[in-house]
Amino acid sequence: MVQINKGKLVMTLRGLGAVIVISAFVSCGAQDDGNVGDTTMQEPAHSESERRYLLERVDDAAVVQLYADGFERLALNEKILVWHLYQAAIAGRDIYYDQRYVHNLEMREVLEEILTHSDGVEEQTRAAVHKYAKLFWINSGPFNNQTARKFVMETTPEMFGDAVRAAAVAGAQFPLQDSETLEHFITRFKPLFFDLDVDPIVTNKTPRDNQDILLASANNLYDGVSMDDLSGFEERYSLNSRLVKRGGRLIEEVYKVDGRYDSQIREIVTHLEDALPYATESMAHSLKALIQWYRTGEAVDQRAYDIAWVADRDSPVDTINGFTEVYMDARGAKGAWEGLVFYVNQEKTESMQTIAEHAQWFEDHMPWDPKYRKEGVRGILANAIEVVVEIGDAGPVTPIGINLPNDQTVREEYGSKSVSLTNVTEAYDRSRPVTYRNEFTWTEEEAARAEAWGSFAGDLNTHMHEVIGHASGLVSDRLEGNPQTFLKEQYSALEEARADLVALYFIADPKLVEIGIVPSENHEDIIRAQYEGYTRNALLQLRRVREGSQIEQDHMRNRQMVVHWIMENTDAIDVHERDGKTFYVMTDWKMFREGVAELLAEVQRIKSEGDYDAAVELFESYGIHFDPILRDEILERVDRVALPAYSGFVMPKLTAVRNANDVIEDVTISYPMDLTSQMLEYSGKR
Repeated sequence: MVQINKGKLVMTLRGLGAVIVISAFVSCGAQDDGNVGDTTMQEPAHSESERRYLLERVDDAAVVQLYADGFERLALNEKILVWHLYQAAIAGRDIYYDQRYVHNLEMREVLEEILTHSDGVEEQTRAAVHKYAKLFWINSGPFNNQTARKFVMETTPEMFGDAVRAAAVAGAQFPLQDSETLEHFITRFKPLFFDLDVDPIVTNKTPRDNQDILLASANNLYDGVSMDDLSGFEERYSLNSRLVKRGGRLIEEVYKVDGRYDSQIREIVTHLEDALPYATESMAHSLKALIQWYRTGEAVDQRAYDIAWVADRDSPVDTINGFTEVYMDARGAKGAWEGLVFYVNQEKTESMQTIAEHAQWFEDHMPWDPKYRKEGVRGILANAIEVVVEIGDAGPVTPIGINLPNDQTVREEYGSKSVSLTNVTEAYDRSRPVTYRNEFTWTEEEAARAEAWGSFAGDLNTHMHEVIGHASGLVSDRLEGNPQTFLKEQYSALEEARADLVALYFIADPKLVEIGIVPSENHEDIIRAQYEGYTRNALLQLRRVREGSQIEQDHMRNRQMVVHWIMENTDAIDVHERDGKTFYVMTDWKMFREGVAELLAEVQRIKSEGDYDAAVELFESYGIHFDPILRDEILERVDRVALPAYSGFVMPKLTAVRNANDVIEDVTISYPMDLTSQMLEYSGKR
């Protein structure tokens, strides 16, 4: 499970203070002079005071540079290990592009061929293509990462056609079908770039007019398959296959060597094998298990890999590489490919490990039916990490926290790993405008608390969400360790709500003072800051849904549900208006916590018993639908303070330094500072 950023800074070593450093909002747009992406200078690692985080704004998206502190201090064998894992991550990039949309790879090729052969392309058209390409890269396709809705190019189909023709004259090679003319190719692609009614939503969990959720979703996890088709069908590869309907039969196209994505997976495996000599013994065992799963695709090998990955508890370098999260699948079964490489930041890990060490205490004090509490909580590993690269489902739009594996039976028997992506959190915060918080706080006191403790409280909430949230609770034996099968498309949002509620409940517990996580004299301010910020977020996140009146993204559904349930079932939140502006104001933190406890007990019951109807009722009532008039008000306010709706990250770049015998003598890190150059390099066009 992953946690999406809500606006936090980095906790200090002992968890007893907050580092609050916010950069000024600066917009630095990339130039559109001639062929793009061929003149960018790489910036080496440099001091924090010199760093530029916000690189540019593209519509409502921010482009942000990610920095990885401490890489230079890694031992040489660790740097080489990171290098090979970094290559393995990049090798899988096209898998996710293809999973997300069947036309994605061809569309990307069209855009990149125009941009790299643009001398004869009319200037305004080139600028429109470049802007669209940036959004396409950030979102890994033509669907907004937050809303799941399609976006289109801001030029005319005719001008786009002229750009394709001009690029072809300049030597561009477009993905024409056999015997296809360039004119037919242009006609075929125009609806993909310009028609909002062609494949409008990538993942549609609540379609209108009783449409089927799979047929109404544009992703490439299924082909011609409806939910009715799945009745009575037993999937052998539910996580790692594309399910297609051919001649009235369902066929699983397995993601493995000699299966679907064979060439990409073979390249991933090659790089993983290259990494083995530099890995610790436990990590090498984990990587070998991952290679075996890639070769067979079998569930038994996936489980063996999950167990081996959890067992590797001491390696300073780690990776996540495979078919992992199921958010993109409307029914919550198919795993989207992702690749991450990271190393532990020991200085920032202590507070997370303290929470993990007391996991059994937290489990014993969960406010739900005792029959859903675990006995003998298995080892939970918690680390603060520095990310080197995130690709696929994990980037350029990235989470701030991760808890894996998702297999409930593995978690209960062997434990889990939780990581907080500290450099991602820092980059989010330092790229935001300084004025946005005051726009949505009701009083000066609330604003002051947010400034003093909001980042600290947010980080702490994220740590508990991942460490004791996702890792907690038991499910009924009749679910056989797989509540997703019963909760279907509701599972992901419900699980995110459950983890959020666990964190919200325990942030107000005196236990945090007892174990040294928070100072007693500031505990109430920290509680208020988190509850107030969580409440405000129900308004702020509406900026991400600029069209329609329905939320599709699971984390957003979760937070809307929690806040609106508390609003309706307690007196802890008031709705105020001032100067035509709406404010959600948390007024009673003790009552807020009582509401959290009541809701958490019900959410855990729903998960533990697989109560699908109750999950539907909960989210239909509180988490999916919103007033578009209120949303429009929020958009005006966030645009006024220049707050982006979401961010896409430019990753650090690694370079292997080789001697005359082609042996790696060092690995250096630099920062591209430009989205276009990195994306073209990943595609092999630089």
